[in-house]
Amino acid sequence: MGAVEEGPRRLQVGQYACPHCRLPQDHVATLDQDWVLLEPGVEVPAHLVPAEHRWITLSDGRVTVYGVCPPDGAQRCRIEHRLACARQPLPDLWPWLTALRGENARAAERRSDPEQPRPREVWPDAG
Repeated sequence: MGAVEEGPRRLQVGQYACPHCRLPQDHVATLDQDWVLLEPGVEVPAHLVPAEHRWITLSDGRVTVYGVCPPDGAQRCRIEHRLACARQPLPDLWPWLTALRGENARAAERRSDPEQPRPREVWPDAG
């Protein structure tokens, strides 16, 4: 029988320990009446984060996903701890890039005799 994963453990008001790495995280209510663990003290420019992973803080303290594309250049957002947790696998943030990497891997395997890299020609020093 597999181990049962426990949930976050409360440390203090508004802060819980990640069940994977045990580091303290901000436990924040979402607009959808749910909760999310956010990386504490980290706010990054929204354009650096995929739309479905941008969390913005509302005036009442709750957070919601900021899916505006393209985002306002000045907008900053928070990220879920699972994106920064060293003990959790990184989710597929850019599906198109993952698909391209997979296709490149298959293309490399299909090549029966990959072309060997040619040595660079060395030009004499003209100076």
